[in-house]
Amino acid sequence: MTPGAASRHAFLRHALRAACLSFLLASAPPALAQQGPPARAADWAALPRPSLAPPRAIGSTGLGCLAGGRALAPEGPGWQAIRTSRNRHWGHPATLALVAHVAGQARAAGLPDLWIGDLSQPRGGPMPWGHASHQSGLDADIWLDLRPKPRVPAAMREELTIPSLVRADGEAVDPARWTPRHATLIRIAAEAPGLDRLLVNPAIKRRLCADHGGSAWLRRVRPWRGHDSHMHLRLRCPADSPDCRDIAPPPPGDGCDASLEWWFSAEARQPPPRRPGPPGPPRRLPAACTAVMQAR
Repeated sequence: MTPGAASRHAFLRHALRAACLSFLLASAPPALAQQGPPARAADWAALPRPSLAPPRAIGSTGLGCLAGGRALAPEGPGWQAIRTSRNRHWGHPATLALVAHVAGQARAAGLPDLWIGDLSQPRGGPMPWGHASHQSGLDADIWLDLRPKPRVPAAMREELTIPSLVRADGEAVDPARWTPRHATLIRIAAEAPGLDRLLVNPAIKRRLCADHGGSAWLRRVRPWRGHDSHMHLRLRCPADSPDCRDIAPPPPGDGCDASLEWWFSAEARQPPPRRPGPPGPPRRLPAACTAVMQAR
């Protein structure tokens, strides 16, 4: 590698690391983020109901909470919520509208009911397991399972096996499972009004680039580890939520470039282990989350 190429590679590697960190940890400015309650997942998971307040998304996807959360119905036109016993199907009304929009458009395109996974906890906040984001009521997981689904009671949708669409080596989608209908569903979601971005496994993004490179909607489809059998949708901050903080928008272009190929590099596949050390104090949520946590 020439000195110039090495310099460009180092710059790209730094930029990608920074982008990954910003997605997981993007939060409000320090003055806002450090005044509220500690971000202890057990405290927020113990709150079984939403606060009685107008709906507001507060903070960021990775450091926030949800006031006045609304519950997604267990079933609706074109969707069925799964694993409802987790009590994670709460969100800002805009998120519920997003789910209904995607499910309705998918149904109109001839696709079967969609499995709807986690949104947020009743008052948002950090979760004990499963997600580093989903904290402000603006995230939703939709599974990429396009098999026919009979309507069954919610209790029968707790234990599901949803196959991966990605080959075991992670290099490409599984041709035995991937179909053009999966691309149709992802495009429908990526074109939804108010969407900030949509996360899928890098191999899925690679296939979309091969088949639809140059399409404007691909800008919103971003590669991320996991997400081999579901897509993660995130909305931009709604106008009624002044304490909400967006993360940086996706860069221009369709994302079918070196930034995508980095995900298949040895560095991306084997990130360095965290250095051992004593845990620091818990991060603090935005000040507005104090009232959300304390509300009856």
